[in-house]
Amino acid sequence: MKATLRSSLAVLFAAAGLASAAPGFAAEPLRGPGSDARMQRERAVCDGIQQDRAACLREAGAAREAARRGGLVSASPQTYEQNALARCTLQQTADDRAACEARVRGTGRTEIEGSVMGGGLIRETVTPISAPMQQARPMQQPMPMQAQPMQPMQPTQPMQPMQPMRPMQ
Repeated sequence: MKATLRSSLAVLFAAAGLASAAPGFAAEPLRGPGSDARMQRERAVCDGIQQDRAACLREAGAAREAARRGGLVSASPQTYEQNALARCTLQQTADDRAACEARVRGTGRTEIEGSVMGGGLIRETVTPISAPMQQARPMQQPMPMQAQPMQPMQPTQPMQPMQPMRPMQ
């Protein structure tokens, strides 16, 4: 892959271990490494980001010097992927490692949000897991009880005949 120049922000984030570079800086190369036009563009970018402006300008100047020495080259996408997969080995369980690798590779239903300039990319992978089948428990038989003979009932008092209602006066 042909080495392309990146801006100071991309170098800063690549050094921090992020796996992506800002696409706006690589889209159109400026007149040359360390050129005044590139420096002007990078200084303009420093006004619109959350990073401290003085730190951004220092990084832009350092990137300009590195570009003049030929030190600004881009790594291959495979290198970025290998770096991200190496970080997945730090996961404790095999399931967590597999989920991390799925997020890095973008397999399954993976959504990527955010930007490098915004502070980082957030990768979310949804993995449906079906609930384990529950086996039906066999019905328990009731405990056998010994039949108790019924006791005879006591005779009740005979009922009195009902009296007819009298009209109200």
